[in-house]
Amino acid sequence: MDDTNVIFAGNSKEGLNIEQPYPIKKGFSEDHRGSVEFYNDLDLSIFKRFYVVNNPKQGTVRAWHGHKMEGKLIKVTEGSFLVGAIKIDNWDSPSKELKLELFEINTNTGLLYIPPQYANGAMNLVPNSSIMYFSTSHLSASIKDDYRFESKFWDPWTERGGVIFE
Repeated sequence: MDDTNVIFAGNSKEGLNIEQPYPIKKGFSEDHRGSVEFYNDLDLSIFKRFYVVNNPKQGTVRAWHGHKMEGKLIKVTEGSFLVGAIKIDNWDSPSKELKLELFEINTNTGLLYIPPQYANGAMNLVPNSSIMYFSTSHLSASIKDDYRFESKFWDPWTERGGVIFE
């Protein structure tokens, strides 16, 4: 089993291979002291690094970036984002007709896992938004497994307010 797809620990999901984008619900507890957001079944041991992207202007699109071997775990830390994921059929010449999966995530939703074999992109839906990505690969491996496609190759962005494209 390829453990780069295993992200859960614990009883019911141990050993689960995740082969398509998967939302992970957050746990939440609140009392007179404040609140705690938690992901107790998440095994972070497969993640090697993380980075944070800040988009000050609403409608900033960062797309499409994919990996054959690397998975991503996504958490919005401020604002909200539309995240797209597409399973790539041919890394040299992907079809424009591939199934696009869209997820609207914000600080109140949980995490989103994007498995290997997918390209992903994101657009912030409100100004001053931040999104954190955890990667299953070290930077040196990620650079060798890096595939980029034009940001409008698949375009769910324009009709949803995308105005700044990388």
